[in-house]
Amino acid sequence: MVETNKRDIDVKLLELLACPLTKGPLKWDAERGELVSRLAKLAYPVRDGIPVMLPSEARQIGDREPGPST
Repeated sequence: MVETNKRDIDVKLLELLACPLTKGPLKWDAERGELVSRLAKLAYPVRDGIPVMLPSEARQIGDREPGPST
């Protein structure tokens, strides 16, 4: 379960999720409350505890942008 109040994500959920474009891993960015796909250079938002895994809803990230700590 994703809890945006704590700015944390359940590790088991993170293991199950993959980027819909690259099928690659996602990293949790607790500071921004986003799931980050470095391969696709996208950050997927988490709204009301639910990951929004739509590329059209994702934010583009740059190469120089600091990545998530996990």
